[in-house]
Amino acid sequence: MDRKKFIQQSGNGVVFTLLSGVMFGQKKGMAVNLPKMNDPKVIRDADGDVFNVIGDIQTHKLLGAETGNQIFEWVDNVEPGVGIPPHIHTKEDEIFRVVKGEVEITVGGKSEVLKAGDIAFAPKNIPHTWKVVGTEKAKMITSALPSGIELMFQELAALPPGPPNFEKVAEICAKQGIRFV
Repeated sequence: MDRKKFIQQSGNGVVFTLLSGVMFGQKKGMAVNLPKMNDPKVIRDADGDVFNVIGDIQTHKLLGAETGNQIFEWVDNVEPGVGIPPHIHTKEDEIFRVVKGEVEITVGGKSEVLKAGDIAFAPKNIPHTWKVVGTEKAKMITSALPSGIELMFQELAALPPGPPNFEKVAEICAKQGIRFV
């Protein structure tokens, strides 16, 4: 048998075996574990739930429950001077996209001022921080992969108004695998 014919017949056999197992190899009434298909979604600028997460005004746009827990995306609308202290995520990577204003971001010890159109990537296990600089309010689209952090943000937003209790904030963040440095 020539090589091409062998590969074709072998490939057909593998496909047949896999499909047979899925279609016929299960007991009656058992469900097939196929990946969940996510529903398409259009999110308008005004859509989403707004949370004040210790001064970071977040509009939650795309939740993990809507993406098979793959991604959570939100918009930060933040006044000058507001920022997040240096911290490390152990579960998720983050992507920051500046839409308006200027945001100084430090990732892995390197600082840059991001302006509209700029993007920064903060991988898990790498310290990072950000702060709105200049005189203009900043708007930033932020993504976390995988999702889950939105639950932490909701819990932080439920804290009483006023200066935050840092011990309580750190305790809530630790449940998500985030620690401050």
